[in-house]
Formats: sequence, C-alpha cells, structure tokens
Amino acid sequence: MKKLLPMLLLAVSASSLAADNFDATAEKIKTALKAEIRTEADTKRDRNRKALKTLEFFEFRDDMKILELIPGGGWYTKILAPVVREKGEYYATIGTGRIKKLTEESGFDKIKIVAKEASSLNESDFDMVLTFRNYHNFDEEGRRNMNKLAFEALKPGGVYAVVDHTARHMEPKNPANGRRVDPVLAIKEIQEAGFELVDYSDLHYRADDELRYEVGVKSVTGNTDRWTLKFRKPN
Repeated sequence: MKKLLPMLLLAVSASSLAADNFDATAEKIKTALKAEIRTEADTKRDRNRKALKTLEFFEFRDDMKILELIPGGGWYTKILAPVVREKGEYYATIGTGRIKKLTEESGFDKIKIVAKEASSLNESDFDMVLTFRNYHNFDEEGRRNMNKLAFEALKPGGVYAVVDHTARHMEPKNPANGRRVDPVLAIKEIQEAGFELVDYSDLHYRADDELRYEVGVKSVTGNTDRWTLKFRKPN
C-alpha cells in the first residue's frame, strides 16, 4: 500500500495538471462560441456537436500549430482559428473554398489556406490534424491518401482527431449508409497509415440512431451517432 500511494498521488497530480492546462484554452473556446460571426445555424448545432468537450478530449490547446482537413462551411474553423490566433497557427487544406471569405473578417487574418491538392503543404511539424465528418467523403484510396497526408504533416507525438457518422460493422454499401463509416474500418485504415489509437469517446453516441437511415433524413439529421477517435503519431 505504501508503494502504491506515491503512484496514485502522481496520477492525480498529472490529471490535475492536464485539466489546468486546458483552462485558458477552454475560456477562448467559450469566447469563440459566443462570437457574432457565428450564425444562428451555427449556434443551433452547439448542443449536438459539443465543441468544448470534443476539443478537450482531443487535447487541443491554444498554442498548437493545427491543420484542419476539409473545413467545409467553417463551423469548426470559426472556433479553432480564433483560439490559436495569438499563440499558435491555423492551417486548412482540401475543400477550403467556403472559408476563404473568413480571412477577410476581423480575427481571422492569420488563417493559412493551403492549395486544394495539398501539394504545397511542406510542413511536417503540426501538433494536431483535425477532420470532422469528412472521412466518409472518400473511397478507400482517398481515405488512405488523407491519412498519409495527416501522418506526414504531424510531428512525432502529434494527434490525429477524427469524427464521423457511424455505420454498422461490415455492412455493405447502400444508399442509406453512403455518408456513414464503419469505425472498425476507420481504425484499421488509420493504424495502417502508421498511427496509434490513443482513445475513443462516446460524446456523440446516440442510442436512438438505428444506423438504418441516410444522415440527411429528417428523423436523424443533427442527431446521428458518431464515432470520435484520437490517434497519435508515434514518437
């Protein structure tokens, strides 16, 4: 028991330190969530997407150099970019057309958009690569290329943060699951790219999503079951 006590104290201390380190970042995330630039459509999704808890799970910090893959309409960009503006760096690549106007807005002037093909992404020292509900957009070759890009962009120890809609394990593709992905398949492919699976979260688990309907169907849209996976590039 005497030998276990120091170990337990050390674990508690490390846990407390991790929580303390997120405090400043959490305040910046809360500020970004209240920013006027966010539309009513953006804020309506806050309860479902749980940005604060999701980014805490991924160990996101305000001093990181981060890369967002396929930012889409910029829902997460409007949160990520302001948080790292002072101490870190925000980059985006692939499918960045809809966020280009953001660079003209106050507080978003430091956004760096990389060419569509990501061919000019010569950086390999990112702390984190994030992509939200995009893994399903690619066929197997495309997914492997995206994972390879993430692996090469990250520095050793860097985090690859991935969220997407859940499909049943090994269910054949059909019109209803086209925008869903089997999490077991995703883990397999991402590990094959060289990543280590660190953890998963049930933040976006939805018991009432039967995994039978296309994610845009009225009965499930905005309430899909999603897997949330954290990977790390080995040191």
